Amino acid sequence: MSQITFLDRMVAWAAPEAGVRRALARRSFEALSAKIPGHARGYDGAAKGRRTDGWKTAGTSADAEIAAASGLLRDRMRDLTRNNPHAAKAVSVLVNNIVGSGIIPRAATGDARLDETVDRLWTEWTAACDADGQLDIFGLQTLAVREMIEAGEVLIRRRPRRLSDGLAVPLQVQIIEADLLDNTRNGDLADGGRLLQGIEFDPLGRRRAYWLYAQHPGDAVVTMRRRLESLAIPASDVLHLYEKQRTQVRGVPWGTPVMRALRDLDDWTQAELVRKKTEACVVGIVLGADEADQGIAPSVVDADGNRVEQFEPGLIAYARGGKDIRFNQPATTVGVGEWLRAQLHIVAAGFRMPYELLTGDLSQVNYSSIRAGLVEFRRLIDAVQWQIVIPVLCQPMWVWFCQAAWAAGKLPRPDIAVEWSPPRFEAVDPLKDAMADLLALRSGTMSLAQAIARQGHNPDAVLAEIAAMNAKIDALGLIFDSDPRRVTKTGVMQADTTGQPINPDT
Repeated sequence: MSQITFLDRMVAWAAPEAGVRRALARRSFEALSAKIPGHARGYDGAAKGRRTDGWKTAGTSADAEIAAASGLLRDRMRDLTRNNPHAAKAVSVLVNNIVGSGIIPRAATGDARLDETVDRLWTEWTAACDADGQLDIFGLQTLAVREMIEAGEVLIRRRPRRLSDGLAVPLQVQIIEADLLDNTRNGDLADGGRLLQGIEFDPLGRRRAYWLYAQHPGDAVVTMRRRLESLAIPASDVLHLYEKQRTQVRGVPWGTPVMRALRDLDDWTQAELVRKKTEACVVGIVLGADEADQGIAPSVVDADGNRVEQFEPGLIAYARGGKDIRFNQPATTVGVGEWLRAQLHIVAAGFRMPYELLTGDLSQVNYSSIRAGLVEFRRLIDAVQWQIVIPVLCQPMWVWFCQAAWAAGKLPRPDIAVEWSPPRFEAVDPLKDAMADLLALRSGTMSLAQAIARQGHNPDAVLAEIAAMNAKIDALGLIFDSDPRRVTKTGVMQADTTGQPINPDT
């Protein structure tokens, strides 16, 4: 489609008829050029014709699209998660794989004593880090990632505390739903900054503040003690977790591409259920022998005189002069399973996960195919962990913790290096995966610390536990036989014939 230039507008302003002729002439020239060899459009997706007449597209920015739709998208996705089992399962699968039992940090300063001090202080603080007093740090990770997937975004606010509050570190964090972000705050500021959907930017485009309500706008009970107008919270005290698919400032629910498919699937399921219930009613109609005698008997009315129109199991309706009875014939349904499976494949693709994880249906896969399907999914999870959750959520919270602990005199410095261990993936075949790790260790392509970290554990803690156990075994004079069920003591053989592990303490 030809673009209207500034010169075109000037010509049209001075001479409207000449401007129209100029625009029509340019369009005719473009249509003629498209038919000349070497001048055809290079992209079929940009071609115009009968096949693309109904393809309406908008050139709006990501922020404009999200500003108009974000609230409704959040509400609909939450409704689906509450009431649609497939949406609920998809959200749970993503959260369980991204966070699992928790993304674990460990101090990595190079000073063993300092690392131990930091890790011990972190463990003590995480038990009471929730400002609401209900979750630990891993529960907060789970809740934050769940909100990111279900609502598209979530805010985490730093809440400093007094030393007299009795916390290991005078700091707590609070999970805030995206609904509390005032998206009516938009426009330019006097100093050259701007407000966009409740987020304030300085003249250089850096986030300066978040405008938050003190109370959720959707609360059933609005307390008068809290104002319903938003207040600016410094951006240094707020983390904004969302997936950035374009250069937008806010996120959208992950299930957005398949919301309509899920809703249609719900409607189809209900319609099919009603149809089956209706067909399950064995209804008999007693017909007359002669055509003139046909006609249903007088209608049945209730006590209020309203006509009763419903099918019930065992219902027999009599026609006038009825002598012959006929029963309804329920129609057989063919291909429902295939159609439902195809729809669930679409839903799984929208949530970026294998169909088998969404439905639990493993009837169409074997060992090799399920492993191949999980490889790409695990690569996606790995990218989300290391590109979104760890840098946007986990690392800043670690910095907040270190700064608060240093300010309280618990740490010698505020900049403590850290390494992160995401949860391990459960092996489809544990023996094969263990042998692969063993070969990697022996070939030198993976260190022991890396192998332990891949299991979701802290290598330093595990190695210290192994060393302590070995020391205890040596002190007792025990050695392990080649059979893991057998333990020998000098001069005496002890065997567990039940196959249960032997407690070294005994």
